[in-house]
Amino acid sequence: MFVLHLQISLKKVILSFLSLISFSKFGKRNKTPFSLDQTYRLIGCNRHIKLTRFHKIFVISLLQIHSPVCGMRIPRKLEVWRLGTVNYLKALKLQEKLASDRKINKISDTLLSLQHPPTYTLGKRRTDYNLLVPESELKTMGAELHYTQRGGDITFHGPHQAVLYPIISLRDIGLGARKYVENLESTMIDLSSLYGVKAHGQRKCETGVWVGDRKIGAIGVRISSGITSHGLAYNIDPDLTFFKHIVPCGIADKDVTSLRRETRQTDMVLPDEEVVQDQLVTCFARLFGYNDIIWKDKNDLEIDG
Repeated sequence: MFVLHLQISLKKVILSFLSLISFSKFGKRNKTPFSLDQTYRLIGCNRHIKLTRFHKIFVISLLQIHSPVCGMRIPRKLEVWRLGTVNYLKALKLQEKLASDRKINKISDTLLSLQHPPTYTLGKRRTDYNLLVPESELKTMGAELHYTQRGGDITFHGPHQAVLYPIISLRDIGLGARKYVENLESTMIDLSSLYGVKAHGQRKCETGVWVGDRKIGAIGVRISSGITSHGLAYNIDPDLTFFKHIVPCGIADKDVTSLRRETRQTDMVLPDEEVVQDQLVTCFARLFGYNDIIWKDKNDLEIDG
């Protein structure tokens, strides 16, 4: 019985895949670039075979892998919102709204590209002793403190640090949580390599992105019903003294660095900060397979900082 069920499931997957790459009725290979929504409709249109969500996602993943062989190219759209500097709580509220909209397919995958005023945030793995100063002292430093539902411990956000918050459907692109985090790491590693900085991802329990024993990028994500929020923070040239008041991400005895500090040793001249942040977005889009990027600026979106 199990073998029969497996054969039927396999048949559904194969038939669905073939329906997407089949020749048209005129004898020519179908090269129409399908969007994800179009793909879902096409897969589900066969009245004789009922397909589960698993089959649809599996077929989409196969198609993305084999599309060059089939002569097809599926455009994967990503809206990138350049928001400038945004208060942390306002950015959090925006993420929650977008994640809710993405869950019901009201919007497509969206990436928030921004910076924050000086802010300390604690994730779900937080421990109070990783904040090394009283909360009252943070206020005198002009920094805020917020508790969040993202993964990870404590970190710092501030000016001259690039922050990306992806609001994307992992189910639609066929990624699991671990691969998603690895891609976020690779996003920062790839950007670093553009400037001759050799970075690497986490080793053992040391999360984030590192240059030797110095941390240059942090990751803290939340995934709910397959929809992501929160994301990554990459140090372009922030005031690193803010990190002295915490144990970043709960990892003791490790230094924090920045792209500016690392390139200073090689006399590499960095372009404007906005250029570097856009390059980080480009690295993200390439790694996640987005080839249709729609850029939107803060003024177009009418979002207050």
